[in-house]
Amino acid sequence: MSLKFTADHEWINADDTAAAVVGITVHAQDALGDVVFVDLPAVGVSFAQGDVAGVVESVKAAADVYAPLSGEVVEVNEALRDDPSLANTDPLGAGWFFKMKLSDVSQLDALMDTTAYDALTQG
Repeated sequence: MSLKFTADHEWINADDTAAAVVGITVHAQDALGDVVFVDLPAVGVSFAQGDVAGVVESVKAAADVYAPLSGEVVEVNEALRDDPSLANTDPLGAGWFFKMKLSDVSQLDALMDTTAYDALTQG
């Protein structure tokens, strides 16, 4: 699994560009605390890179979830809607938010790899 990261603390696994998986990072869920609610986008909605695609709420704060790349939502994680704590317990796995069909794969080049993201969050 090859992950890319945004400065807004989303991750994307674009191994399958027809269903790239999007979620929030470990750093984001640590900062938020216990996640109690997620507002996921509707299947079929298209977003431009950087558009607000959803909301995650915790006991401490609410934060927007941004589309890391341009594309159309092809699936949402219903398990996360039913159990928002998955964003805390498994943010890079079962706690994914939605899947997108990417419209411009070249946008991946502007995202950070793990090393660059770690430098951002530890700097």
